[in-house]
Amino acid sequence: MDRVEPQHTPTPTARRVQGVYFTLLIGNTLAASLIWGVNTLFLLDAGLSNLEAFAANAFFSVGMVLFEVPTGVVADTLGRRVSYLLGTLTLAATTLMYWALWVTHGPFWLWAIVSVLLGLGFTFFSGAVDAWLVDALTATGYTGTLERVFGRGMALSGAAMFVGSLAGGALAQATNLGMPFVARAVILVAMFVVAALVMRDLGFTPAGRAHPVAATKEVWRASLKYGLGRPPVRYLMFASFFTTGVGFYVFYALQPYLVELWGDPNAYSIAGLAAAILSGSQVVGGWLAPQARRLFRRRTTLMILSLAVSTLVLVGLGLNRSFWLALVLLVIWGLVDAATGPVRQAYLNDMIPSAQRATVLSFDSLMGSAGGAVIQPVLGRAADLWGYPGSLLLSGGIRVLAMPFLWLSRRQHSPADVATGAPAEAHPDASGQTPIAD
Repeated sequence: MDRVEPQHTPTPTARRVQGVYFTLLIGNTLAASLIWGVNTLFLLDAGLSNLEAFAANAFFSVGMVLFEVPTGVVADTLGRRVSYLLGTLTLAATTLMYWALWVTHGPFWLWAIVSVLLGLGFTFFSGAVDAWLVDALTATGYTGTLERVFGRGMALSGAAMFVGSLAGGALAQATNLGMPFVARAVILVAMFVVAALVMRDLGFTPAGRAHPVAATKEVWRASLKYGLGRPPVRYLMFASFFTTGVGFYVFYALQPYLVELWGDPNAYSIAGLAAAILSGSQVVGGWLAPQARRLFRRRTTLMILSLAVSTLVLVGLGLNRSFWLALVLLVIWGLVDAATGPVRQAYLNDMIPSAQRATVLSFDSLMGSAGGAVIQPVLGRAADLWGYPGSLLLSGGIRVLAMPFLWLSRRQHSPADVATGAPAEAHPDASGQTPIAD
């Protein structure tokens, strides 16, 4: 293995850009994680079965699939900042709708509709925030590695997730399962105000397309050309269908799984512990990401190893019957995924031209959401039939299907696989790759 020694010389403006990015990550993650530790229990408490609860989560993924491209139009025409602001307001409103359905024990079809609208809210974020960061760093002369910034962001969002998940579980324990959702809406409104004051588009000029239908078609064509049209990007996206789809289910299934192992169905704080453990692992894993990157010449090497380890962890969770061993396995899962996440982000961003960055990142998110829409109901039904351990074993079997696609992405020998610096603004060469500066 060849050691990679990236240089890091941020300008004051680049440091300010990173500060804004970290602030947005912390606020978003804090708001979101308030409900992550209790979401499944919240849905079950509202009268839904396991199949219905995870089907509601699947409809959230359906919403992301439906709206990724249209909201990509917003990011590419009105700007990344506008897209972020619309996302905070949409998520605040739909979170309160979720709370209202819990209060009234609403029918499943209403849960499905609101879940789709929640997906709409998140699509305003997906792609736009990362694209905003990478474009702004390039414009301000940043010469360090993307893994360094994404890794720090991962660590900070992990810390916010740790606080939010524990706080959400404690709030639910002290009041009821609905209060974390109300608190989430309040924080999202506060983040709208913060972003309106500090977020500015740098290094990107909105396209200003006139007609939304034509704009949507153009974004869709760009997604196909710069996403599915490029083999290393295409195979990475296909892998995301399985890894993200399974990840959605596992994250939420861990809540009732741990409560079941603990033996007290009303131990909401134990449900929050799953998210807290993963967030703590995320803090360490985010810090380790640039260190882990230095151990391997190629980014895909680390990604493939991570997939193998995380699949084995899922199998271990499915076979395990010990609460304390489950906590150890969760720590390993969190560390491996967190250390690899920034590497994948950097690999993907290095293969996308600036003008199409938000579009292709949104399309990548769409592929993962499509996996969540298909896989979550299947695994939810498996939990009804064979319990959570059986569904986790099946999760491992599905997740390993991503391995061939990561290998195929690696076989394309993209310059991004060995890149160590910030992405260069370049046009694709004849092979369909984007040359990356040394």
